[in-house]
Amino acid sequence: MASVSLQAISKEFDGVKTLHDIHLEIADGEFIVFVGPSGCGKSTLLRTIAGLEEISAGELQINGQRVNELPPVKRGISMVFQSYALYPHMSVQENLAFGLKLAGQRKADYEAAIRQVAGVLQIEHLLTRKPKDLSGGQRQRVAIGRAILQRPQVFLFDEPLSNLDAALRVQMRIELARLHRELGTTMIYVTHDQIEAMTLADRIVVLRAGQIEQVGSPTELYFQPGNRFVAAFLGSPGMNFLDGNISAITASGVSVTLADGQTLQVAVDGRSATLGDAVSIGIRPEHLGLNRQNNKLRGQVLAIEHLGDCSVLYLQVAGSSEPVATRLPPLTHAVPGDPCLLSFDAGDAYLFNHAGVSLPRLNPLKYLQQAQPELLYSE
Repeated sequence: MASVSLQAISKEFDGVKTLHDIHLEIADGEFIVFVGPSGCGKSTLLRTIAGLEEISAGELQINGQRVNELPPVKRGISMVFQSYALYPHMSVQENLAFGLKLAGQRKADYEAAIRQVAGVLQIEHLLTRKPKDLSGGQRQRVAIGRAILQRPQVFLFDEPLSNLDAALRVQMRIELARLHRELGTTMIYVTHDQIEAMTLADRIVVLRAGQIEQVGSPTELYFQPGNRFVAAFLGSPGMNFLDGNISAITASGVSVTLADGQTLQVAVDGRSATLGDAVSIGIRPEHLGLNRQNNKLRGQVLAIEHLGDCSVLYLQVAGSSEPVATRLPPLTHAVPGDPCLLSFDAGDAYLFNHAGVSLPRLNPLKYLQQAQPELLYSE
C-alpha cells in the first residue's frame, strides 16, 4: 500500500495543455475516483500516474518517492483497462500466471497465489476455461485478478465497467467495494458514471478542462457543491437551475426574481451579493414537490417518466432554459401541456453567482444533521 502525491502536475500534447497544475494528496489505502465529462483529462491524469504518459511539469510521488522518470513496471502499480486484454488462446489460469512467468517466477511459487486470488474473486471454478467461455463480468474479474497478483502498491482502474450491461455493472461495483475492503490497497478509479463514483469512492475528484473543480466525499459534493458545474454533474436527474436577479437581501436569505416576475426565496448568506446581480437558483429534483412550505413554481408539463419506484415529471418553467425535473410518487398522473404548480423550501435551494460559484448556505449541514445512523440487526 502507498500514498500518492501529485504536486503541480501539468501535461501538454503538441503545445496544447491538457492538465493544468494538478495538486492532489491521496492517502494510503484510499479509494479515489476521478469523474468528469468526456475530454476533461481524467484518463490522461491516470495515465501520468501509471507512467504511460510523460509528465510535462510537476512532481509525482508514490509512497514518498519521486517516480517521474521511472517506467511503469518500477512504480509499484497495476492497471485495469476498459478492455479486458485477455489472451484468447490461454485458459484463465494461464492468463493469471502470464505476468508472473514473465517476471521469472516459478510455477510452484505462484500456483497457490493464483488459487487464493481466484477464491477472492470467486472465479476458482473457471480456471480451466478460455476467455470466450466467460461472461463480461467474469472476464473483468480475471483482468482484476491478474492485477492483484502483481502485488501492487496502487491499483489504477480506467473505466473498467463501461463494457458491461447495467445488471453486471451493479454486481461488479459491489465486488470492487468488497475487494477494496479486503485488500486495503490504494485505488484510483476513472469513470464518467457518477453512480460508480458515488457508490465506490472515499473521495471524488471532479475534473473539467484539465483542472480540478472540487474534491470531497460523495456526501460533501452532493450536498455542498462548490460551484454550478459540480452541482449539475452529480445527481440523476441533475440539479435544476432557474436564472434571475437578486431583488432583496435579508438576514434570512436572498430573494430572486425570475423572468416572469415570480420571486423566490433562497436561504443563503447574501453578504457577498449585490442587488440586481444575475444569479441561478439550484434545486435538486427530490426537493421540488407538491406540498412544500414556500416558493411556488408554476410550469407546464412536458413529459412524465414512470420508473416504478417514482415518477419523474419534466416541466417548462420560466427562468430555465432546460426542462425542470422533479421526483413524485410512482402513480402520479400528468398530461403534457397541463399547468402544474410545484414548490420547494428556501433551505433546500442553492444559489450560484454569475461566475457559477455557490453562495454559502445558511444551514449547509441540514441533511447531515438530520440523518441519524440506523443499525441493522438480524436475529
